[in-house]
Amino acid sequence: MPLATVLTVPVLTAALVAGPVLLPPPAGSWTESGKSGASGAPGGASWSALPAASADEWRDRQYWLDEYGFRDAWGTSQGEGVTVAVIDTGIDADHPDLKGQVVGGIDVSGAGNDSGTEPVGEMAEHGTLVASVLAGRGNNDAALRRAEEERRSAKATPTPSTLPSGETTSSPSPSVTSSTPTPDGATGAWPDGIVGVAPRAELLSISVHLGASNPGGPSPEDQIAEAVTWAVDHGADVINMSLGSTRQDWPESWDRAFLHAEQNDVVVVAAAGNRASGTLTAGAPATIPGVLTVAGLNPDGTASWDSSTEGISIGVAAPAEPLVGAVPGGDRKEWAGTSGAAPLVAGLAALIRSEYPEMPAHQVIHRILATAEDAGVPGEDPVYGHGIIDAAAAVTADVGAVDRNPMDTIADWIRVHRRAESSGAPTPTASPSGEPAEPTSAPDPLSTELPQATAPADPAPGLQPALVIGTGLVVAGLAATAVVLYLRQRRSPER
Repeated sequence: MPLATVLTVPVLTAALVAGPVLLPPPAGSWTESGKSGASGAPGGASWSALPAASADEWRDRQYWLDEYGFRDAWGTSQGEGVTVAVIDTGIDADHPDLKGQVVGGIDVSGAGNDSGTEPVGEMAEHGTLVASVLAGRGNNDAALRRAEEERRSAKATPTPSTLPSGETTSSPSPSVTSSTPTPDGATGAWPDGIVGVAPRAELLSISVHLGASNPGGPSPEDQIAEAVTWAVDHGADVINMSLGSTRQDWPESWDRAFLHAEQNDVVVVAAAGNRASGTLTAGAPATIPGVLTVAGLNPDGTASWDSSTEGISIGVAAPAEPLVGAVPGGDRKEWAGTSGAAPLVAGLAALIRSEYPEMPAHQVIHRILATAEDAGVPGEDPVYGHGIIDAAAAVTADVGAVDRNPMDTIADWIRVHRRAESSGAPTPTASPSGEPAEPTSAPDPLSTELPQATAPADPAPGLQPALVIGTGLVVAGLAATAVVLYLRQRRSPER
């Protein structure tokens, strides 16, 4: 069956389709300074007006830097020497808050530029928002403007001087001498604008187009597989995927791509999805074993209803609303969703990998989970996972070693789930060239029950349109989740 691209509005419609999704925010959560209800937001949403804000006021809104331990973690690590790949709509590398942070990239959609820095698709600003909360370095534009205004004001104010004859005349006062604003010595971040949680990490921008009509042509499945593989092959230590799906299974091409990431010791972080945009339970890639899946929190630290979802694959929870971030063209916006929670955790992984450069990916994930603050029902649950992130503890705490990924492994999943087409077919292993071998075909679906989210109180009115790509896969969604359940029962990582 050919892939179908559909733009869905109500939740009930979204539940009937599947595939890679560029996660839109909940209704009313995209806001922009200086706008007054103009249309043209991603997915047809409308902008809400906010008072104009200066760059430093945007910095003041980043409550998560203090409340979730990131400033404390910066005393140990700021992400130096770590490369994070952002698989999204492309990053505006010329944004004042992101200048110098993007060190490479590619467009795999056929719709952008070769470097992946031309935002593409209906939600073109999504990638820049994600990148800024992950590794923005702020800017000094506002500080420089203030200093210039002070100099002009002082120069324009005349001061009397006395001539030899005793007469007085006016002369300009000397210019105000203010020091040029410089980056913070600890983090390298400038004083204004958006600063990411890993401000010294470097970014790879990989642009994908998951919209209603991709002029470049490649399917969403092909774009994601190529994006993950390219990121691994070009030095990514961490991959962030703020995109999701309404189904739990995935194509076999993703087996190969995510196995390639696992075999090359790359941490992969994915957003769980947002109920208000139709994701009632986490879907692929958030369901892929080995991926660290992130749920979203309200400002008070409780699980968000609109800006999160649930599922057995959720590993940890992080702030999802309200968030602020950079958008193409030099502006900034307030936004919400697990699309923003995921890069906070990807940035935390970068802090850990910077401080412990020899630490394997599975141990990095274990540190994040083991130091999380338990929430919800005691122990692991499908709403908070292992709990709420504590960045300072994740970077500095004494955490015991584990010998496997607490989120399971795609290699084990392939061995159990992809049944050999013929007897005696080898299980997937790395080929002599270092590339993963091609997995075999899928077995019949396994019988199990999925955790079900309670239906929203008001499921349809006011919801953001969800951009959903139909996959047309023949593998049943229950099979993937069933095996995840099976593998989860086998693990018991140290806390």
